[in-house]
Formats: sequence, structure tokens, C-alpha cells
Amino acid sequence: MDVLDWLALWYEAQCDGDWEHDFGPSIGTIDNPGWSIKIELAGTDCDGRTLDRVWQDREHETDWWTCWTENNTFHGAGGPLTLRSLLETFRAWTTNAQ
Repeated sequence: MDVLDWLALWYEAQCDGDWEHDFGPSIGTIDNPGWSIKIELAGTDCDGRTLDRVWQDREHETDWWTCWTENNTFHGAGGPLTLRSLLETFRAWTTNAQ
């Protein structure tokens, strides 16, 4: 399944009438340039789980990404072409955490 379709299904599964009012995924940009993702874990199957920082650095200065959890939130940041890698890392971590 495409990671964007998976993320939409994951988000829908979390929505219970309350959770979506305070929590949810956020996708933004950074000035390196690149992407950032932030996904609140409270109230999800991954609530309280941790991920030590993982890092992928490739040959080009904008081809990098990193993911970690902090304060019950999944974080990811990476170069302009790494959004899919960030989301795939979240999917893999979520799937392995269950």
C-alpha cells in the first residue's frame, strides 16, 4: 500500500471524536530546504513508545533524513526529496511497535 494511503488510514483509525481535536500528524517545511513531520502519539497504539534517533545521510547535501521520538511525539526531518522516506520510517516503526 502506498505510504500516503497508509497514513490516511492510520489517521482515520485514531479519530474517535476527541483525539483529532488535540492531536494528529503535521507536515511542514524547513529552511535547509526540506520537510518536517510531527505526529503526536498520545491516544494511539504507539503512546509512550520511543524511537532512538535514526539517520540516513546520502551523497548529496540535501539527500538526508532523521527520525526520533521526543515527549511522546514522532519527529522526522529531511531534505526536499525525502518526505516519502520520513513517512515510510513512521509506518515501519508503527508497524513494528504493535
